[in-house]
Amino acid sequence: MDLIIRDNISNIIFITGGTKSGKSEFAEHLAKKVKQISYIALSEKNIDDKEWQEKINSHRKRRPNDWKLIETTDLLNVLSKEDGPLLIDSIGGFVMESIGKENNEWSTKMNLLINLLMKRKSITFIVGEQVGWSLVSEYKIGNTYIERIGELQKRITKISKDNWLTINGRAIKIDEISMEIPT
Repeated sequence: MDLIIRDNISNIIFITGGTKSGKSEFAEHLAKKVKQISYIALSEKNIDDKEWQEKINSHRKRRPNDWKLIETTDLLNVLSKEDGPLLIDSIGGFVMESIGKENNEWSTKMNLLINLLMKRKSITFIVGEQVGWSLVSEYKIGNTYIERIGELQKRITKISKDNWLTINGRAIKIDEISMEIPT
């Protein structure tokens, strides 16, 4: 895959897929070709959740030791400070950090995120989870999450240089086999 930075297009590589599809592994595979990358682990620390800790540990074991690790829920702050190459895993943490916000405040934060991403000069890998392909949540918070992540990821896809879908351990470059839906 060509990771050369071009002047007239963003440097965002977006990798999306369902649970256990291989999206993080694929993003890490691509990012290993980049020097001095920072890995943004975008989630709350929940030391009481053993399954979550096991997942975090498996991610840690896969990452090269020379990657800078940033564990945070404040992606906007990190993006305003970090100008080098980034791997953000995963954008759903940004949605969860704002899940209790009213729609207007959410839209403002989402627009700020998109603007910060578009201004970045360095390559930025973003991992995002596909949801909503099956059951509809019986809870309002679940449906809010599904709607917001769907909207955000559509926006990220539009500004990304490359868009990948991972499914069942395979990666498909969706830009080559798809067209944007007119809106």
